[in-house]
Amino acid sequence: MRIFTAALATETNTFSPICIDRRAFEESLYAPPGQHPATPTLCTAPITVGRKVCAEKGWTLIEGTAAWADPAGLINRQAYEGLRDEILDQLRAAMPVDAVVMGLHGAMVADGYLDPEGDLLTRIREIIGPDVLLCAELDPHSHLTAKRVAAANFFVVFKEFPHTDFVDRAEDLWRIAVDTLEGRVTPVMSVFDCRMIDVFPTSREPMRSFVDNLKRIEASDDDVLSLSVIHGFMAGDVPEMGTKLIAVTNGKPEKGAALARDLGLDLFSKRGTFMMPSIDEKQAVTKALEIATGPVVIADMWDNPGGGTAGDATVVLEELLARGVENVAIGLIWDPIAVQICMAAGEGAEIPLRFGAKSAPGTGNPVDGIVKVVKLQSNAEMKFGDSIAPFGDAAHIHYRGIDIILGSVRVQSYDPSLFTALGVDPLAKRILVIKSTNHFYAAFSKIASEILYCSAGTPYPNNPATNPYRRVRRDIWPIMADPHASEAA
Repeated sequence: MRIFTAALATETNTFSPICIDRRAFEESLYAPPGQHPATPTLCTAPITVGRKVCAEKGWTLIEGTAAWADPAGLINRQAYEGLRDEILDQLRAAMPVDAVVMGLHGAMVADGYLDPEGDLLTRIREIIGPDVLLCAELDPHSHLTAKRVAAANFFVVFKEFPHTDFVDRAEDLWRIAVDTLEGRVTPVMSVFDCRMIDVFPTSREPMRSFVDNLKRIEASDDDVLSLSVIHGFMAGDVPEMGTKLIAVTNGKPEKGAALARDLGLDLFSKRGTFMMPSIDEKQAVTKALEIATGPVVIADMWDNPGGGTAGDATVVLEELLARGVENVAIGLIWDPIAVQICMAAGEGAEIPLRFGAKSAPGTGNPVDGIVKVVKLQSNAEMKFGDSIAPFGDAAHIHYRGIDIILGSVRVQSYDPSLFTALGVDPLAKRILVIKSTNHFYAAFSKIASEILYCSAGTPYPNNPATNPYRRVRRDIWPIMADPHASEAA
């Protein structure tokens, strides 16, 4: 067997002022054919898992380019088209192939392309023809368009949020692909549109039990090859945004359609109950100070670069400074200019510095003060499960009793190694302020005395009922109270 694999992925917050060009991919991950590292990133696990599978089978794996950019705003047209055409040219050179296995995110939007993944998959299908297997792994925070479904044989989606299972799901993807190529199964994909948009953390109920039930069905029903929830991505203003259920069955489209519908309606019935309760910055600081043992984690949940924001908001920091709170560590604040200044000053220097809140309204005010440059680190990295997340040149500064990590590459706060990489002991701090909606949970929950979810400022469009959408359809909850009411009647 000859199998082609590649990856092209990012998540586009269409409201974000931070645009993406090719350099953004090169800063996060750009690996030409055969140069992908042994460690997978969030959306490139099909490549690393494919290496193992094909080696065991004695099959030929032809690797194309792998490119990932940390989430932000609109992708530059030339950047998308250039990376797309690079992969397509590599596929043409690899022909004939027996299958194409892709790593995608699913929430890209580029200048001139509302559905880049649909465009890419359609072009792949045109090259390989109707009979060659085409499948992909997706992030659940994506848009499942009709164009994508028409082009691919099947999708497998991360089940967990935080996304701790991207390698496991890549293994599922390859298992189904191998079984298909060896003639044991005929995957058929059925999709149900839940007509809703919500946030579905699996670190709490009711989504924990819902996902556990999906796994039970997969394990107990031989007809069911895979079940997935496309959560949707509320910051993507595109026509087909929303939550969907995918059932991949072994040649049983009617059974798959019924199962996807039943599960989708069950999910819809629980709408509005999934999201973790949040408090504002004043409440968060007050409550953190009331907790006797630390570290208390305050998650600045909407200033999350993983959702495409800048990650430079200072709202929580300003509240801490106003109240004179000390023994706090904050990480990380994106400010490449401030990092550059600190690098020039050197470790141990005390300098006047303006940092933070440069990207957009609703993110607080820049902080001005005399700071001490404690530690500098070129090409800093933190862990994210089995992966590594770079945050570029970074600086640890100390200001009025608070240790602050400044980074030059936008990335959310995945893991306490963010702090230890810059010489901060997170266990010694009374309060840790991090920028992440829920991906932090897997790692930080192991060290936190308590976690507080804080909704501070307005860096992210977090209310679908009032977000200023221009393209999103209106017949989904919570924009419409019950879009399924007419069907029930």
